[in-house]
Amino acid sequence: MDRVQAMQVFLRVVESRSFVRAAETLGLPASSVTGIIKRLEKHLQTRLLNRSTRNLSLTPEGERYFSRCREILDLIDDTESSLHSSAERPQGRLRVDMPGGIAHAVILPRLGEFQERYPDIYLMIGVNDRQVDLIQEGVDCVIRTGSLEDSTLVARRLGGLRWITCAAPSYLNEKGIPKVLEDLPQHRAVHYFSSTPRRGSALHFSEDGDRVTVPVPGTVAVNETELYIKLGLDGLGLIQLAELLVADHLRTGALVEVLADRRPTSVPVSLLYPHHRFLSPAMRAFADWTAELFGNVG
Repeated sequence: MDRVQAMQVFLRVVESRSFVRAAETLGLPASSVTGIIKRLEKHLQTRLLNRSTRNLSLTPEGERYFSRCREILDLIDDTESSLHSSAERPQGRLRVDMPGGIAHAVILPRLGEFQERYPDIYLMIGVNDRQVDLIQEGVDCVIRTGSLEDSTLVARRLGGLRWITCAAPSYLNEKGIPKVLEDLPQHRAVHYFSSTPRRGSALHFSEDGDRVTVPVPGTVAVNETELYIKLGLDGLGLIQLAELLVADHLRTGALVEVLADRRPTSVPVSLLYPHHRFLSPAMRAFADWTAELFGNVG
C-alpha cells in the first residue's frame, strides 16, 4: 500500500465529507477511494471514519490521524518546494579540483559570472596538477584532461583542448625552427612530469592521421603549468600544451608556434565525480557552466 497516497485520499475524503466527491477531485473511481480507505484502516487496525448513508464523521482515532496526516503532507510539500527552489536557485558548498592551467586560463577569469549567476553557491577551488583522491580528500568533483582510466568515477565530457608546440624567439634563434619531426632530436624541450601519461620527456604529434610520439632531450622538468610556461618564455626549450593557456603570449610574439601542420589531436576535458555521489543542483550548475566555457575555447 502506498501510505502517502492513502493519507492524501483520506484527507480529501474528510475535507469533502464524501467518498464520491473525493473521488471526483482526485480523478479516481469511487470504488478505488473506498478500497484505499478500507486498506488503510486494516493496516492501522482501527476505524478512522464513521459512515452512514447521509453522514461521514471522524472517530477519535481518525481525528488524531487526520491531524498528523496534514502535518506530514504539509512537510512533504514544503520539502519538495524547497528542492524545486534549490534546483532553480542552486545553493550550498561545492569543492572542486582542477589543473592550474585550466583554473587560471578558463575558470578564474570568468568566476565573477558564475558568482553573479549562482550567488548562493560557495565554491571551494583546489588548484594543482596532480590527480586527487575524491573520496579521501572530500572533493565533490574534479576537472581532468586527457584519457580517463578510473572506472570508479562518473565522467561528463566538457569539451576539448587544442594542443600546440611552441617556443620563445630566443630559443628558435639559437636552435633554429624545426620543420619536420626528424629535426626534434637536435632540439631541446622543457619536460613536464605528473601522473598524466600524456606528459613526460616526449612530445606528441599527428602525422598522416597517425599519432606519433617523439622523445626530445631536455635539461629540466617541472610539474606545475605556470612554471612550465615561464621556462618556455625564458627560452629553455620547446613546450607543448593547450593553445588557450598561452594565447596571449602567441598574440604578443613572446611564444611562436612550430610544427603547426602536425598538431596533436584535441585533448578531451571532463568533469568527474564518484558513482555514489548524487549530482546535486550546485554540481549540475557548475558542470553546465564549465561546459559553456569550454564550448567557447576548444
